[in-house]
Amino acid sequence: MVRLTEQTREEYKNQILHALNTKKKDYFRKSFLELHPTDQAEIFLDLEQEKQNRIYDFLLPAEFAEVFQSVDVEAQMECMLELDEQYAAKMFNEMYTDDVADFLSKIGKEKAEKILASMDRVGANNVKELLAYPPATAGAIMTKEFIAIKASSTTMKVLEQLREEGPDAETIYYLYVIDDNDTLVGVVSIRDLITAPASEKIEEIMSTRIVSVSVADDQEKVANVIKKYDFLAVPVVKEDGVLIGIVTVDDIMDVVEEETDEDFGEISAARGSLDANVSSFAAAKKRAPWIMMLMVLGLVTAEVIGQFEETLEKVILLSVFIPLIMDSAGNTGTQALAVVVRGLAVGPVNRATVTKMLKREFGTGMMLGLICMLTLVAIVPFLYPNGGILLAGIVGVSLFLTLSFSTMVGATIPLIIDKLKIDPAVASGPFITTINDIMGLLIYFTIASALLQYLPQ
Repeated sequence: MVRLTEQTREEYKNQILHALNTKKKDYFRKSFLELHPTDQAEIFLDLEQEKQNRIYDFLLPAEFAEVFQSVDVEAQMECMLELDEQYAAKMFNEMYTDDVADFLSKIGKEKAEKILASMDRVGANNVKELLAYPPATAGAIMTKEFIAIKASSTTMKVLEQLREEGPDAETIYYLYVIDDNDTLVGVVSIRDLITAPASEKIEEIMSTRIVSVSVADDQEKVANVIKKYDFLAVPVVKEDGVLIGIVTVDDIMDVVEEETDEDFGEISAARGSLDANVSSFAAAKKRAPWIMMLMVLGLVTAEVIGQFEETLEKVILLSVFIPLIMDSAGNTGTQALAVVVRGLAVGPVNRATVTKMLKREFGTGMMLGLICMLTLVAIVPFLYPNGGILLAGIVGVSLFLTLSFSTMVGATIPLIIDKLKIDPAVASGPFITTINDIMGLLIYFTIASALLQYLPQ
């Protein structure tokens, strides 16, 4: 056995490429198929088109299916332009149902129907079933390749069933027990199975405390279930309890990445334009509504400053601290937003949780404001001696109040939006920032105007 370090991996890769270049098919197949599919895909993607075509010739459709499943959609699309139709049909028949459905959902209806027509009937029907479910639900991301067993079977019989069906299943670490109506009634781990006596019936060793998800559940909820229970897979059932599929942890990792990208896009007001492959026009089109809305809110900010024009004319030094007030308010609100959105994503919240979260964020804002206020009172008189201690006090108190309330705004808005059954991440960072900018300026200029007569003109 060869342990693949970075050095030996590179050497091994060079040997495989040499075999491919010199058309030593048998050596190439032996070496290439020993690699993990991820390493196979990495080698494949580094090759020129001519060498990729040679791999199609050297590998069987079932073998290339592993490579195809390990590359992204763009690479898969390029492969489809080169693959023979019969080869591609055989390859899709060997792939897991969820992987085929995921690919077909991204290539357009006409092309998808053509591929489905080339597949065998059972496989095509399974894929069509997954495509029929709403996107981002358990039904859309589940796989049909799982092993279901009967409660009346013996462990010996199930082991024989495993030998026969195991190679085609996506995972065999959990075996799902069903009754005559295909209703999920129990689950057995592979450990329980192999340690039980050969004549033991499954109903004697199965667990009836089953954790499952509904076919209509959102994929984020499925991810939370798998994370909570540390599952490698979770069964998917219909409303009547009939087992129709499983969602595996590798699919959930993709879901987590997808949801993270989506939330990041929401918080940064760039939803749908994070993909590096999106064109400049498409990215601008998706960002434009947010930018326009924020521009309008920016006009409100300008109007607030305009309303206190007389105050600024009398004490021009007040304008120096406008960026400080605005930046601090926006940054603090965005931090509170991120904390609350993460809390909502991790799990459901109740009234007690919300109260605790709001108290904590308000307390955090007050402490941050107090620290900033004391710092400003200490250093502003030295930096701007013309303003004196009063100017330092005005800026410090304004910042204290601004940070205290900014954290509440950043924490409250996503909670309200979540209550309205909308993704709380839409309470984007720029949106919160602009609101806090307006509030901070109002606090600052209100205090400054009230004490204007005591400030040096």
